[in-house]
Amino acid sequence: MALLPLITQAQKDSILINHIYNEALSNGKCHEHLRSLCKDIGPRLSGSQAADDAILWGKEIMEGLGADTVYLQDVQVPHWVRGDEEKASCEINGLTKAIHICALGGSIGTSGNLSAEVIQVKRLEDLEKLGREKIEGKIVLFNRALDPVLINTGAAYGGAYDQRSSGASEASKYGAVGVLIRSLTHALDTKPHTGSMRYIDGVNPIPAAAISTVDANALGQAFKDNSVVKVTINLNCQLLPKKMQANVIAEITGSQFPNEYIVVGGHLDSWDIGEGAHDDGAGIVHSIEVLHLFKALNIRPKHTIRVVLYINEENGNNGGKTYARIAKEKGEKHVAALESDMGGFVPRGFSMEAKDDQVEIIRSWEPLFSAYNIHLFRRGWSGVDIRPLKNGETALVGLVPDNQRYFDFHHSANDVFENVHKRELELGSATVASLIYLLDQHF
Repeated sequence: MALLPLITQAQKDSILINHIYNEALSNGKCHEHLRSLCKDIGPRLSGSQAADDAILWGKEIMEGLGADTVYLQDVQVPHWVRGDEEKASCEINGLTKAIHICALGGSIGTSGNLSAEVIQVKRLEDLEKLGREKIEGKIVLFNRALDPVLINTGAAYGGAYDQRSSGASEASKYGAVGVLIRSLTHALDTKPHTGSMRYIDGVNPIPAAAISTVDANALGQAFKDNSVVKVTINLNCQLLPKKMQANVIAEITGSQFPNEYIVVGGHLDSWDIGEGAHDDGAGIVHSIEVLHLFKALNIRPKHTIRVVLYINEENGNNGGKTYARIAKEKGEKHVAALESDMGGFVPRGFSMEAKDDQVEIIRSWEPLFSAYNIHLFRRGWSGVDIRPLKNGETALVGLVPDNQRYFDFHHSANDVFENVHKRELELGSATVASLIYLLDQHF
């Protein structure tokens, strides 16, 4: 009787990955889970009742998928609320019209209408050049667009982020009474994009709001025409006492190394003006889908696989920090951590913060992914939630989808379930599960 040829490990891996993609594309649950998260729960800013509901939702979903253990990890979070008043208008050459704004997360309110002349700057350093004489008593418009020539839109976002995070405090140093920040997006529309900002200790806090790109361009043109621009803003957002919420953690116990962990996760919280579909509902359901796919295909991992739904990434990262602190206190060994937090678009590859030998191992898997159009294996940013785990030993990996449209939706009312493509979301979940499988087999 002829002997069957021995199958290599690479062939075994290729067959298993094919099964993962087939199962995800034929019987995947991630799209329905995303619908439920977005429509049944909705926007879920840290501290909100919706975030409480999302925590219980995640626990019930992962228990239903048959995780060996599911539990909550207490996390103290900030509780900022937008309020029900968010209006603005501009007056140019005696003509008044409404403009589209939204408060930045963490901003104080205006205590009624705040009206002042506007002065435009592009960069933080422009404030010093203008000085207190030209800024005091005015609203500062930070009107620097994302760099259009950067192919990596995340890099363009990072290059403009300082005006949103620090603009209010820096302008306040020169006597400004408020700031407007151009929305951090390439899209030209009337949808303002919120996001976190911070006040510097010892500096008078002033109201801060994002303005849509269309309105920012209109004000910019008025300044080119040497027009005097006056803006009236009304915000009643406020910061409430901190609240206790939780990370949601589920485990599949490892068969050989139960006390060594491979983490996969995203953040459960979202901003409050959309549904958090791409940011980061997609990452949440990608991670939960690892449970479904491993259980459906009877994959028994060597290491314990932990799915972590982090709370409070958007305005504090207390979930990621708390998880890493407790892991360190317990002396837990984390082999690797993977995060999905760049949306539910078609996956392109991975970005790694890892040792040279770990990077080379992951790059050696490129042939296994080539049939699925996964080709990007680069060093770079991994993710906000898993970054606190960085210790020089744990391999940190971020899923990299095609990000050209991500910032069209990011932190805006456009980030809704209907703007996530089912097949692209499923491909992302299969790609995440495949890498978790390979990390478990070869790390």
